[in-house]
Amino acid sequence: MRALVLLVCLSVGCLAQRPHPCESPPLLTGSLSVATASEKLMAYAKYSYDALGKRIRITEFGAYENKTFHLDVLLLFRQGVMYKINQKNQTCLKKPLNAHFHPLEIPRNASLLGQVVLGSSSGPGQGVLVNTWGGELQMKKGPAKYMSTVTEFGCIPVSTLFHTDKSGWMVTNFFNNVIGLVEPQRLIPPRFCQGVELEKSRDEDPMTFFSLF
Repeated sequence: MRALVLLVCLSVGCLAQRPHPCESPPLLTGSLSVATASEKLMAYAKYSYDALGKRIRITEFGAYENKTFHLDVLLLFRQGVMYKINQKNQTCLKKPLNAHFHPLEIPRNASLLGQVVLGSSSGPGQGVLVNTWGGELQMKKGPAKYMSTVTEFGCIPVSTLFHTDKSGWMVTNFFNNVIGLVEPQRLIPPRFCQGVELEKSRDEDPMTFFSLF
């Protein structure tokens, strides 16, 4: 009987542990939506994320300042190269990628804002336990505030609020996330990109959720 009581106490103690900052799985595939509070930007994207190889492919379409756009980019951080891909015309631009790779994670100095259940806790499978974290990051052009929500189990991204003086508040929602690479070939430059010369450009990196971290 004492052993049973001890086991229950240990189990409750484990469940009551305070959440800690975490890192998302190194391989992820899914979709996301991005919007700014000013309504200047609204976009939908599909992404492939490889933290092991430091590669990201993101294909998005949306509207910026009432003008529609389509963007398909492959970011190869180890090589310091960015490919802008046009599947329709079978063309490719190769540009320098002057940015450091930062994995999807909750920074160590983040503050826990709360833990809640999305959906319902009334029955199995009706809800998911998530943690919301907040803090500030030092970006190239000044400080930025963020508030990120991830699942308690697995550290799967759910949503992120991000604020800079230039863009204001930007909200990103993740959905249909799958652990692993559903289409690994998406992280390899297409054949028509082979042999393309590297352009010397001072253009800024593509404005996507992943370019902010």
